[in-house]
Amino acid sequence: MENHTSVTEFIIVGLTEVAEYEMFLFLIFLCIYITTVFLNASIVFLYIFSPNLRTPMYFFLANFSFLEICYVSSTTPKMLSVFLVEPKTISFYGCALQMYWFLLLGTAESYMLAAMAYDRYNAICHPLLYSAIMNTKVCVQLVAGSWLIGVLNSLANTTLTFRLQFCRSRINHFLCDIPPLLKLACAETWVNEIALVIGGSIVFGSFILTMISYTQIICAILKIQSNSGRKKSFSTCTSHFMVVTIFYGSGSMMYFQPKSSYSMSKDRTVAVMYTIIAPLLNPFIYSVRNQDVKIAVKKLANCNI
Repeated sequence: MENHTSVTEFIIVGLTEVAEYEMFLFLIFLCIYITTVFLNASIVFLYIFSPNLRTPMYFFLANFSFLEICYVSSTTPKMLSVFLVEPKTISFYGCALQMYWFLLLGTAESYMLAAMAYDRYNAICHPLLYSAIMNTKVCVQLVAGSWLIGVLNSLANTTLTFRLQFCRSRINHFLCDIPPLLKLACAETWVNEIALVIGGSIVFGSFILTMISYTQIICAILKIQSNSGRKKSFSTCTSHFMVVTIFYGSGSMMYFQPKSSYSMSKDRTVAVMYTIIAPLLNPFIYSVRNQDVKIAVKKLANCNI
């Protein structure tokens, strides 16, 4: 049997290998991280302390924002530290833990988006039954189900990945994700690639559910006679659809490709989009044109004057 050195830690290349750029990138991404956490935490805060936001729609949005805080925190702090410290390493178990939370939260987010689409479907297609269908129990079950699917998908893929033997320890990425780690494996990784496709299909399943909801929504909106009614219905779904497009568009570019076509320089850029930029944009997308959120902010501001 061929002997392989046991890897106890990995070297993380990060976003750049040019030392002159590291401090600049550190400051940029530190500001993005702080802003992202603050904005998403603000949405959670508004939901908790604003009675006018106590609806299923904002229940899901608050949970989604909490997921975003956890999601961006699973990768960005380590990425920031890589800009500053030498050697740029992460322990074997630290890498496994980062991958586990990254996959768990990403999968949970995808099904939270599907739950939010289902909520909008019921609000527009079944307005008279909306309160009965989207009761508290159903909302909690949908959130819990999102977390459960995330746990199962993440546990399976993380376990399979870290059962491999690794010949090399240099991760050409800024996080411990499956594609860059498969590049370091000594043995055949076809089982892992199949598991990756299955995991991607699980996430893609949430996309299918989301699209089914939106197909029904669009059909219902087109049947509305008045222009003002159609405009109002579309406005309640536009923000969510933009978030769905960003999330699935960037994620599919990363995971639905064979191992032979991986380009780590390209994948790092794509990964920045769905791990860092998307969590930053989502609070703006959901709140800038949202009158309920604006009213909640004004009420809380007046209470504190």
